[in-house]
Amino acid sequence: MTAIDSATEPAAGPAGAARTTTEILTGARDLVAPALREAADGLPEPMRRIAGYHFGWCDAEGRPASEDGGKALRPALVLLAAEAVGGTARAALPAAVAVELVHNFSLLHDDVMDGDTTRRHRPTAWSVFGPSPAVLAGDALLTLAFEVLAGDGRPRAAEAGRMLGAAVQALVGGQAADLSFERRSDVDLAECTAMACGKTGALLGCCTALGALLGGAEPDRVDALRDFGADLGLAFQITDDLLGIWGDPAATGKPVHSDLRSRKKSLPVVAALTSGTDAGERLGALMAGEEPMTGESAAHAAELVEAAGGRAWCDERAAELLERAAASLDAAALHGAPREELAALARLAAHRDG
Repeated sequence: MTAIDSATEPAAGPAGAARTTTEILTGARDLVAPALREAADGLPEPMRRIAGYHFGWCDAEGRPASEDGGKALRPALVLLAAEAVGGTARAALPAAVAVELVHNFSLLHDDVMDGDTTRRHRPTAWSVFGPSPAVLAGDALLTLAFEVLAGDGRPRAAEAGRMLGAAVQALVGGQAADLSFERRSDVDLAECTAMACGKTGALLGCCTALGALLGGAEPDRVDALRDFGADLGLAFQITDDLLGIWGDPAATGKPVHSDLRSRKKSLPVVAALTSGTDAGERLGALMAGEEPMTGESAAHAAELVEAAGGRAWCDERAAELLERAAASLDAAALHGAPREELAALARLAAHRDG
C-alpha cells in the first residue's frame, strides 16, 4: 500500500465551518508530505540527495534535517478544489503531489538561471551541488510528476496528465520570456503580464482545474476553477515581485531589494519604466547601467519605482484580480465553507507578509 492509498482526509472545521488558511495549508502539507517523500525515494542517487536537500529533508551530506519546505499552497489548492466540487482530497492526492514536484522542478531551474544563492534561508541546491546536477535533479522531479499522475490508474488520469503538460509548457514559455527581458530595454506591461501569467498563473490555474477534474466536476466548473486559480496565480506573482523589492529578508529568505540588484524587469519595475514619468525615466537610466547595483543604488531604485507608480499599479491590479477570482468562484457554483476557504487562499496569495 502506497502513501497515496493509505492517506486519510484532512480534518474539516467544526460543523462544516471554514478553516483558517493556516489550518488549510497545514492539513495539505500533512497529507501530501508522506506521498511526496515516497515518490522522491524512487529517484536515483544522487538525484534523491539533491531533491531531499532542496525540499529540506536532509543536509548536503544526506543527514536528516527539518528545514522549511514551503507553504504547500499549490497542493492545498488541488485538494481544496476537489473537495469544493464534492470530491475527496484523497482522490486528488496524486495531482497534489505532481504539482508540488513540478513547482520544485521550476525552482531548481530558476535558481540556476537567476544565479540565486539563497532559498528558504539556506544555500540553493545548485550552489551546493553544482549547476548541472541541480538541473538534472529538476528534470528528475518533472519526470516523476507525470509518473505519479499517470501511474495512479484512477479515472481521468490521462486527461489530468494532458492538463499538467499544457501548464508546464506555459510555465516554460513564461520563464523563457522572463529570461529574454534581461537583454531588452523595451519590455512593455502587456508582455510582462503575459509572462507572469505563463510563469506562475498557468500552474496555479492547473492546480484548481486538476482538483476539480479529479473531484468529479463537469467541464464548466473545471474551467471556472481554472480561471480562479489563474487569477490567483497572477496576484501571487505580483505580490512576489513586490516582495522581491520591499520584502523583509527575514521573511523572504533573500536580500533586501534583491530583484533590483539583479536588474530584474518584474511587474512593478516595468509598470514604473512605462509610466511616462520623470521618476520612470530616471529609473530607466539606472536600470540600464552596467555597474553592479550597490545597496544605496538599489534603495534609490526602489524609491523611483514607488515614485513612478509601480507599487500602486501592482496594488490596484492585485485587487482587480481578487475580484475576478471571486466571480469565478460564483461561476463554479461554490457555496459555504469550500468557497470561503478558496477565497481565503486567494487573499493570502495576494497579501503575503514580508
